[in-house]
Amino acid sequence: MIVTRLDRMLVDRKVTSKKLAEHVGISPVNISRIKSGRCNGIRFSTLAAICEALDCQPGDLLEYIPDDEVEDRLGIAD
Repeated sequence: MIVTRLDRMLVDRKVTSKKLAEHVGISPVNISRIKSGRCNGIRFSTLAAICEALDCQPGDLLEYIPDDEVEDRLGIAD
């Protein structure tokens, strides 16, 4: 399972979802979907714009968790 760490990065960088959405050129709703993992995909251009805005690498925003570790690491059942 791929999980997003965008929420953590926004807090670390002291940037609001609204400001990030404005900078990247997508809606705040789409930022929310990315933060919550409710999107099935993200364009590389969007990912690059987010990384530019937050001065980070894609690996700072995305994490792979093996299916057998999801429940332990996130406290949820897959």
